[in-house]
Amino acid sequence: MHASLAPPAPPVDAIARFFERVRTRTQGLAAPLTPEDAMVQSMADASPAKWHLAHTTWFLERFVLALRPGYAPYAPHWDRLLNSYYHSAGPMHARPQRGHLSRPSLDEVLAYRQAVDARVQARLAADDLDERERRNLLLALQHEQQHQELLLTDIKHAFWSNPLRPAYRDDLPIPAQTVPQPMRWIDVDEALVRIGAPAWPAADGFAYDNESPRHRVLVHAHALASRPVSNAEFREFVEDGGYRQPLLWLSDGWATAQAEGWTRPLYWSEDLAHAHTLGGPRQLDPAAPVCHLSYYEADAYARWSGARLPTEFEWERAAQDVARAGNFADDGLLEPAAAAGGDHGAPVQLFGDVWEWTSSAYGAYPGYRPWTGGIGEYNGKFMVGQWVLRGGSCATPQGHVRASYRNFFPPAARWQFAGLRLARDR
Repeated sequence: MHASLAPPAPPVDAIARFFERVRTRTQGLAAPLTPEDAMVQSMADASPAKWHLAHTTWFLERFVLALRPGYAPYAPHWDRLLNSYYHSAGPMHARPQRGHLSRPSLDEVLAYRQAVDARVQARLAADDLDERERRNLLLALQHEQQHQELLLTDIKHAFWSNPLRPAYRDDLPIPAQTVPQPMRWIDVDEALVRIGAPAWPAADGFAYDNESPRHRVLVHAHALASRPVSNAEFREFVEDGGYRQPLLWLSDGWATAQAEGWTRPLYWSEDLAHAHTLGGPRQLDPAAPVCHLSYYEADAYARWSGARLPTEFEWERAAQDVARAGNFADDGLLEPAAAAGGDHGAPVQLFGDVWEWTSSAYGAYPGYRPWTGGIGEYNGKFMVGQWVLRGGSCATPQGHVRASYRNFFPPAARWQFAGLRLARDR
């Protein structure tokens, strides 16, 4: 879309409210952590909570405030520490070594956030952001919502890695256990379906560049499971020797499972009855969606059950006319919950609870163009060796996802709230 034809960014007061909500929420998520907690990095794929707090602030400075000539950064000597993967923004500290950064301190990071917030709020109050700066501010806030989820999943892994198995919050409610909802198969006819979102900025709201352009896809006739696979169903796979049957696994998945010693989902106890949660160790709810699965485990389960994983286009078609309602981070459970009753002709739990692995490799849509400038590094360069997940999780902020939203992770990743929904050919 030509710049002169692009719809205007939202009004400044709407952006200001969104800014206040997101920035306050991030610090609220970090509030239960001690300075020691906030520095822990339990594996190379995770980052310390302190780094999440600082990096999201750096992103605001770099891609919003620093667009203005003559802007003086708050702490330019921190750039190397807080840059994640933006080569256009300069050098960066190695990701696996973020837990080595005792300085800046947590207090210094919080002061940094406060100072940058004040600068942004002053610009908002004066209505002193041009169209590009407003749009980049919206992107920065969407980016921070992604880091809110990562902050939770990363600290969950860190606390599980501690033999004391501490709770992130002792007061987290326990999801109500319900009568398990039977899994049904919903038949879907063949159709030519429009997939994706219009290139942003567009009149109908925010979308990442990897969701565009909107295009047509032939979705073949198939059947889709009415809900995600449950803990009880996945436990049957474990008890049937699913982790010991190489014929169920992709070659790389089997090699990874053997090398890593996988015998059950991440965080499950050996008795298959308990799991570590953000509320500490708890009894597994048999009816709740299974989570913390790699793509390899999800694919192996699908083979064992005589089904397959849906393509991302099959998933998006099912979700296009479904309300974006579900168990999200704002609901406060921070753990998947069992499905409630729903329309027998439509799938449930498409949004929230667990990200759902699809069988689709993460790649570009026909005609894809990354954003211009430094933010062009956001998504496109990761389109290799990753798989698409859809729908959001119990750690995703409410309103952050949509039917076209494409999350992506390497196939061996297990520490996200990722589960699966089955599909099969007709």
